[in-house]
Amino acid sequence: MQDYTIVARTPGGSDVLERREIPTPQPVAGEVRVRHKAIGLNFLDIYHRSGLYPWAQPRDLIPGSEAAGVVEGVGEGVTALEPGDRVAYTHPLGAYASARVIPADRLLKLPQDITDEVAAGVILKGLTAHYLIHDSYPVRAGDTVLVHAAAGGVGLLLGQWLKAKGVRAIGTAGGPEKVALAQAHGYDAVIDYRAGGFVPQVMDLTGGQGVQAVYDSVGADTWRGSLDCLRAHGSFVNFGQSSGSIDGFTFADLARKSLHATRPTLFHFIADPAELDRRGKALFAALTDGTLTCEIRNRFPLEEAARAHDALEARATTGTTILIP
Repeated sequence: MQDYTIVARTPGGSDVLERREIPTPQPVAGEVRVRHKAIGLNFLDIYHRSGLYPWAQPRDLIPGSEAAGVVEGVGEGVTALEPGDRVAYTHPLGAYASARVIPADRLLKLPQDITDEVAAGVILKGLTAHYLIHDSYPVRAGDTVLVHAAAGGVGLLLGQWLKAKGVRAIGTAGGPEKVALAQAHGYDAVIDYRAGGFVPQVMDLTGGQGVQAVYDSVGADTWRGSLDCLRAHGSFVNFGQSSGSIDGFTFADLARKSLHATRPTLFHFIADPAELDRRGKALFAALTDGTLTCEIRNRFPLEEAARAHDALEARATTGTTILIP
């Protein structure tokens, strides 16, 4: 079968995505060729495709930043992996392909009881959830936090992990189905933002005190309300912008309650291979012992990546979505 990629010709809407046949890639020193079995879909892919995140090249960008598959070949000097090993990775760009080469130190070996589909759907989202609650705002048992997009891929993992740590998590989601899904994944309460503003409900749920932290991947539509929900010295963690980038934010917005704000990016937390390995092991352990579960709720053929992007942008998906080559 001919190998192929899905390429964004230029920055734009989902119509810029097209299938391109390629020669089977060959690994050089330090690289591994991975035959993809499943590829994760994330808003990050849309940020790249649309040009919201600037391109390093004028055309023909291959989106996708998480996948799982099987090692087919290794380059010179690679000793930790061999053909037949099952692996997963999160790495900026290039995952929308039937096969690819990637540096060996970006790959994590998969435990036997974690499927390719789950690995592809959880590796970026799970590592994101890990750094958010261990580093961006390290939670403590007894904390109360707010999580936007609680029924999304990262949101469902956060709800479970926070509950396991003894943290009270309040979520927001759009519509009864998403509210019910989030409630089934560890949230103490879930607010349907379509039924009214979330700030008064958060304040009511916290007895007027507010929360210690907000994990906000929505951005433009939520950031002001997120700040309003924080108690004194609280932390605003903005790790995405599904509704658009934040405009108008100033340091004065933090002064009223001596707040903290951070805009973290996953790849800064896993740049060191040792850090990637440490966080990967923690994620796999949480999946193996049942702390976390990941249900694949949406599947699209890789060749229909444009349709998958449309569904994600329309908020027509819940939980984890994968692309199948």
